[in-house]
Amino acid sequence: MKKPKAVIKIQIPAGKATPAPPIGPVLAPHGINIGEFCQKFNDLTKDKEGFIIPAEVSVYEDRSYEIKLKQPPVSDLLKKTIGIDKGSGQPNKIKVGKITKEQIKEIAEKKMPDLNTSDIEKAMKIIEGTAKNMGIEIE
Repeated sequence: MKKPKAVIKIQIPAGKATPAPPIGPVLAPHGINIGEFCQKFNDLTKDKEGFIIPAEVSVYEDRSYEIKLKQPPVSDLLKKTIGIDKGSGQPNKIKVGKITKEQIKEIAEKKMPDLNTSDIEKAMKIIEGTAKNMGIEIE
């Protein structure tokens, strides 16, 4: 098992990685071939168009690297599920939409590998908290 020289965390829109900032300047100092990285990332994420994909890039001494993709942020998943562009600026006063427990459960199941729990009930509570903070009512 190779030991990583650096671990870089970045968030890139799925299928839209380019060598321009922020990607190029973040990866270049580690000797990664930026064009190749962008190609690989875009191929891995082309089925997730429209989402921002957090990724963890482990860079090794020999300049090889590994990309570990995570699920899109909960807020993105919530926005897509109920079809809104953004959350409420005043979540306690202004509501932007409604979501069902069933939809929350689907999002929790999708996001589970990135959350710090393996209990679906707790995962749903995390998703519900984000929904409330965005001004989304839970039915």
